[in-house]
Amino acid sequence: RVVVTNNGFYEYGETSAGLFEYDGKSWKRLSDKPHMDVAARQDIGSVMFASGWDESSVLFWALVKGEWQKFRLPKASHAFEQAWQTEWMRIREVETEHYLMDIQGMFYELQPIAFTGHIWGVKPICQHLRIIPDYCAFRGLFAVGGNQTTPNRDNNAVAGQPQSGLWFGKTDDLWSWGKPAGWGGPWWDAQIVKGVPSDPYLMTGFDKKMLHISTDKAVDFDIEIDFIGTGQWKPYGRVSTGSEGYARHIFPDGFSAHWVRLTPGADCRATAAFFYN
Repeated sequence: RVVVTNNGFYEYGETSAGLFEYDGKSWKRLSDKPHMDVAARQDIGSVMFASGWDESSVLFWALVKGEWQKFRLPKASHAFEQAWQTEWMRIREVETEHYLMDIQGMFYELQPIAFTGHIWGVKPICQHLRIIPDYCAFRGLFAVGGNQTTPNRDNNAVAGQPQSGLWFGKTDDLWSWGKPAGWGGPWWDAQIVKGVPSDPYLMTGFDKKMLHISTDKAVDFDIEIDFIGTGQWKPYGRVSTGSEGYARHIFPDGFSAHWVRLTPGADCRATAAFFYN
């Protein structure tokens, strides 16, 4: 199997980018939204990860036992949402059997092994505004490439000292870069179908959590959580957009689960977003 990503995206609504796979006979398009990287280890876990994003949120894919699983993660910034700015989002093994993923201004930990056929261990580490073309472990250090501002052949003639070199530190330094925070959700002005659950959306690793939903008519939404990460969904509660077509819900302080999803009680056009900080 060959998997290819394409980040060519210049304006909301475009479908020129994508995630593709080839099985030796034909190509299949898995997504028409921008995708940045694919990573896997053949000798451990046999899981392939792919990262991307759309208008709603970060897209996170995992190929487990030949089947794709699709998840959604928060965006920590809108400063990475154009083709020129999306080339530097990577998934790398930086310690032995330890993956890091950097996408849309947020670093995540990844577990390269799928226990019981499910993805465990997706956890936010920090948010940042640094442009990071790539990173790796080097002689016990965490080496980070830089593509920051420079006056050399750039439009910023008053940039001063170039900031596009290398940075060396420890992997543990990432936990002090910036408190994980972000936003996103399963739907952005999307036509959704009664009884069809949304993609799982990450919920773990953030302190405070709030949900906003807007619809074109009154609709009930069931909130479900997978607190273990094994696809065992449990009911959390229900919210209704009512006649105003809007609903919000603030989760209790300290409440967390690994994944959360929404199931609509009627066909409608909806936008749903979780805000975490």
